Amino acid sequence: MKKLSLLVLFLVLLTCKEDKRSNAPLPSTPTENVSISYAEGFSIQDYQDFKVLEIKNPWPKSEQTFRYALISKEMAPKITLNKDDFDAILITPIEKIVVTSTTHIPGLELLNVQNTLVGFPDTDYVSSEKTRALIDKGLVRELGKNESINTEVLLELRPELVIGFGIDGNNKTFENIQKAGIPVIYNGDWVEKSPLAKAEWIKFFGVLYNKEKEADTIFNTIETDYLEAKKLASEVTSRPTVLSGAMHKDIWYLPNGTSPEAQLLKDANVDYLWSDTTGSGSLALNFETVLDKAKDADIWINPSYYSSLEAIEKANTHYTKFKAFETKNVYSFVNKAGATGGVLYYELGMARPDLVLKDLIKICHPELIKDYDTFFFERLE
Repeated sequence: MKKLSLLVLFLVLLTCKEDKRSNAPLPSTPTENVSISYAEGFSIQDYQDFKVLEIKNPWPKSEQTFRYALISKEMAPKITLNKDDFDAILITPIEKIVVTSTTHIPGLELLNVQNTLVGFPDTDYVSSEKTRALIDKGLVRELGKNESINTEVLLELRPELVIGFGIDGNNKTFENIQKAGIPVIYNGDWVEKSPLAKAEWIKFFGVLYNKEKEADTIFNTIETDYLEAKKLASEVTSRPTVLSGAMHKDIWYLPNGTSPEAQLLKDANVDYLWSDTTGSGSLALNFETVLDKAKDADIWINPSYYSSLEAIEKANTHYTKFKAFETKNVYSFVNKAGATGGVLYYELGMARPDLVLKDLIKICHPELIKDYDTFFFERLE
């Protein structure tokens, strides 16, 4: 009887010890907030034993905020979090992931974790040689169209996480994926208001892979190069006038003056003819309005999807009325593409605004960086 009593007492003490460990009170405030300098769409709080990734306004006019707890594999057996406090609880580093936009690919590659990618919709749009090699080997499965992801294949892959993006938050496919027990995190990099804010989303991927220091180093290098290029351009006194965009179904779309695209032109120290406009989204103008204002523009940047001067003229002979067309000062990024046609700029441009800015400076102020070859843009022949 005495031995039995001692055994019961030992088990009670052991249980209490285990309960105390798993349900220990968690700090109400983070011990550290990860530094985010430009991006407004996410934040990271470090609670020492776990981190909280918060996604804010991941699509235009969204008022939703999502919270995700990130626990390292080492700490996962030691703490218990209330699931009701978070949209999902994830164990890091992520080992199997699905991303849904080509703009997410650089985040994986810059951190050298592209091998964790197991599925992607519309794989032909991927231009990177590293990720294309994984696709060609069958290591990254085709998931169909982004609007209707093949959930059967995705569920077969059993990724730990899906990175999605939303136009308005209504996506039945993502809802079904979450119902199957696979977390979906909306990435809102494309909603950010400045080039460096978009690039800072490398830190979003860094925390998912326990590579925060590497992500900081990568971003700091991009930021430094961008600001140095901006400073170099600020010293010129001659500012060429610039036109952008082209017509689509009789409407000419071009960046408004507060857009990230216009910010790049401003930082390249050029006279973008619509720099004084404001608002969200692109400007939508008729041809006559654009011709009246930009007929004598020195340079024409990004004339939609046209890959040559001949293609521009064939689409609409009125394009030939612009001085930039006559002088062959038309530049585009559409000809820099991957093996299956994916345009490099649409994949990497958001992550590397330093290269985009240097391209624009080379085009508009070629005397400033004589030894630099443009990375994305080229003059159309």
